[in-house]
Amino acid sequence: MTQVGSLYHALVERVVEGPGEASQALRRAAFANEGLNPPLSELVDKVAQRPYRVSDADIAAVRADGLSEDQVFELVVCAAIGQSARQYQTALAALDLAMESA
Repeated sequence: MTQVGSLYHALVERVVEGPGEASQALRRAAFANEGLNPPLSELVDKVAQRPYRVSDADIAAVRADGLSEDQVFELVVCAAIGQSARQYQTALAALDLAMESA
């Protein structure tokens, strides 16, 4: 495994499985962008798909639903890293396909 690959796996492991204020189950769901209920599902999807649309109201809705500021921060980070991980995996698959065709 390359150094980049090792660092990537360490990052994912840390944010999803490491210690935190949000439960590991919530962090896994935010990372995968699935299995969450509104308003958290709406926030996570915005972070993953349209981060420029995230507003104070989105954060306030999740906070009003009972999550702490630290939990919201962790879940937003998981959502962002989850989306980047999906893009990274897609890019690696495209490179593998290109190398097979060469």
